[in-house]
Amino acid sequence: MAAATLAAVALGVVPQARAEAATDALPLGDTDLTEVRTTRALADGVTLTRIERGSEPAPASQINTTTRGPWVVNVLTIDPSKARGHLKATYGPDLAKVEKTTDLVRASGALAGVNASFFTFTASQLYPGDPVGLGLFGGKLLSEPIADPAEVNFVVDANSNRALTGKLSWSGSVRNRQTDATLPLEFINHPPVVPAGCAALADQTQCTLPGDVVEFTPEFATSTPSGAGVEVVLDRLGCVVRTSTARGTALAAGQTSLQATGRDTAALLDATARGCVSVTSTLTDQDGENLPVRPGLFGVNGRYPLTADGQIVVPAGSGSFFDRNPRTIAGTMRDGKIVLATIDGRQTTSVGTTMDETAAVAQALGMYHAVNLDGGGSTAMAVEGALVSRPSGSTERAVGDALVYVEGPYRSGN
Repeated sequence: MAAATLAAVALGVVPQARAEAATDALPLGDTDLTEVRTTRALADGVTLTRIERGSEPAPASQINTTTRGPWVVNVLTIDPSKARGHLKATYGPDLAKVEKTTDLVRASGALAGVNASFFTFTASQLYPGDPVGLGLFGGKLLSEPIADPAEVNFVVDANSNRALTGKLSWSGSVRNRQTDATLPLEFINHPPVVPAGCAALADQTQCTLPGDVVEFTPEFATSTPSGAGVEVVLDRLGCVVRTSTARGTALAAGQTSLQATGRDTAALLDATARGCVSVTSTLTDQDGENLPVRPGLFGVNGRYPLTADGQIVVPAGSGSFFDRNPRTIAGTMRDGKIVLATIDGRQTTSVGTTMDETAAVAQALGMYHAVNLDGGGSTAMAVEGALVSRPSGSTERAVGDALVYVEGPYRSGN
């Protein structure tokens, strides 16, 4: 996938580009605000800059409307031509759990990091860390990008520290090598839904309502989701190890499983009844070009592009998501430098930014291409084991994954 295609503006929303000149000061609030910047080198090619714009705390009632700020922005800049480490995405003990960004940074032995993907969070008590969109870790696709046009992805090759932004798509299928029986694969590592009208059926293969077909890997959790439906466990060659008329099992290293609900239960049993199966999984960019999933490739999901080719491209919108909030941004400069930034918000000491303001900040920081990662209470930046941003809640939120910078060359599995 060429940089020009993945980083293109064709991101599903096709917003109108707005070119705005970058200035030395952040384009936030009144022009007479004081702005203090402090920069320090963390390692060769890696710097941390703290920007404080505005000096007086905001009245609590004016956080969403004040033009006086204040704003606190932390900016991590990585220069691949000088840095001796690598940037990658990471998660906790398993994909479905949540961990604080500081803990993910420490567990990785990383110098610094920020929270990354949108994740299931409170929508699932059992699997809160499940990514809502792309989750690509060390060349393993553990969560597929979703069709929502708002999703935009940040992809980095840890071998070269080359990062790209854009909208990815995915397709998958299961095919019996002997009979050619084929059925579409709908998800990777997401609990399937049992049709309400079939929940009480003793034999789920009698269900005539649409269901799901999902592939699970050992990285998902200590066991696969349990419930009505069928599950087929495969060995590393794609051959059937066991078949069950109920879902939920522990997977050994090298094993995967296929779960089905609804009328797809019978189709899955038929497709895996004889011989071995081939499971295909294909990532493509917005131009339909294949993205080879190779060792060292990482990718996370965000919502909406902020800049593309140096121009502001964030779409117009309304509601709480577009209002002032804490923000996490990932992007690249024109010369290939990688920038990770957090903006504290929902506080009298830093009011946060709207989506428009966030895009303007990204542009002013020199991000030629930038995306909006998960924000709000998830926004966090940790450096040298300590939190440098200030959470909007009473404590740091546990999140699904993080982007972390680790000193030393990337090695598969580290």
